[in-house]
Amino acid sequence: MHLPLSLAYALAMVAGALAVPSQHLDTRQQPWKSTAIATFAEPWAFAFLPDSRILLNERRGNMHLVDPATGSKLTITGVPTVAYSGQGGLHDVALHPNYAENSIVYISYAESGSGGAGGAVVRAKLTLNANGGALSNLEVIWRHTQRASGGLQFALRLLFGPDGALWIASGEINQMWPSQSMTGNLGKIIKLYDNGTAFAGNPFASQGAVQAQIWSLGHRNPLGIDWDAQGRLWEIEMGPMGGDELNLIERGKNYGWPLVSQGKHYNGTTIPAHSTRPDFAAPKAFWVPVISPAGLIIYKGDLFSSWKGNAIITGLSSQSIVRVTITGDTAKEAQRVSMGKRMRGIREDKDGAIWVIEDGASGRLLKLTPN
Repeated sequence: MHLPLSLAYALAMVAGALAVPSQHLDTRQQPWKSTAIATFAEPWAFAFLPDSRILLNERRGNMHLVDPATGSKLTITGVPTVAYSGQGGLHDVALHPNYAENSIVYISYAESGSGGAGGAVVRAKLTLNANGGALSNLEVIWRHTQRASGGLQFALRLLFGPDGALWIASGEINQMWPSQSMTGNLGKIIKLYDNGTAFAGNPFASQGAVQAQIWSLGHRNPLGIDWDAQGRLWEIEMGPMGGDELNLIERGKNYGWPLVSQGKHYNGTTIPAHSTRPDFAAPKAFWVPVISPAGLIIYKGDLFSSWKGNAIITGLSSQSIVRVTITGDTAKEAQRVSMGKRMRGIREDKDGAIWVIEDGASGRLLKLTPN
């Protein structure tokens, strides 16, 4: 379907990606029992505290402390001011690896400035109390090197690694070509120490400046990152009109956007396929039509024992949860379960239950356990 560029961008702003409805949704009985915990206004991301309570971000700029046993919602104050526009707002939340000792959390969000909006990451101390809690000692440790109008494709997923480093999935805010530029950090996977300085083992560390932050480049809108049991990093990325990608992220590699893609530009212009440029890292799985991925876990628990090592992906326009089997360096969609709602964030708890949030004005937090 060929749409005028301006119309396609408007649709992308609403839907998260332009998509042709899939004809392959799994309409069988869902393989889990779904328990609704609470409802939120545009929930985007969440994280489990050590006591199993949940920090949950709403895109307009609200953070909640949620008790999963009762569904109660309390307010966390001190959240930074966000640029709520398009796809921008309050994004991810992650706990410092030593949170139990230092109470430090990390928050990603879109912020306004000269030239439009860009992504930022702040670290802060979280103090919990009877009313919820408060953030203090906020320190911005990372920012996009460029801003743009339109409010698209920030990504801004956060993840700590086995070595204690902070990983940031940095979108290209709908600018395309900065993904290939080594003078900026848009369209990159970023690796930092917990204080925001560039990790010494990064592939371009010797170049200094912003190049030292970069682990991989050539990404569009990387909305999910997670580790597998072998310590490998996987990433799920929205393509343009077609071409959503599941990538195995490797040190220093270029993943090709916008020079190659399995999709097309929104105006119908052809993009060379990955096969035309073997010098770029190709996706391990891709989707045409798109699933509009919004979150990713590599399942590690025992509750869904046959799924261990699988990628579990939340889909927006596909209104689904997609399961992908991973064997060595190959990946293949194994199951797609219709949820009837646009699905946003996803986490696995310490017991192996899968938690997801629906997108939109009345998005529910759901706990999924086997039937």
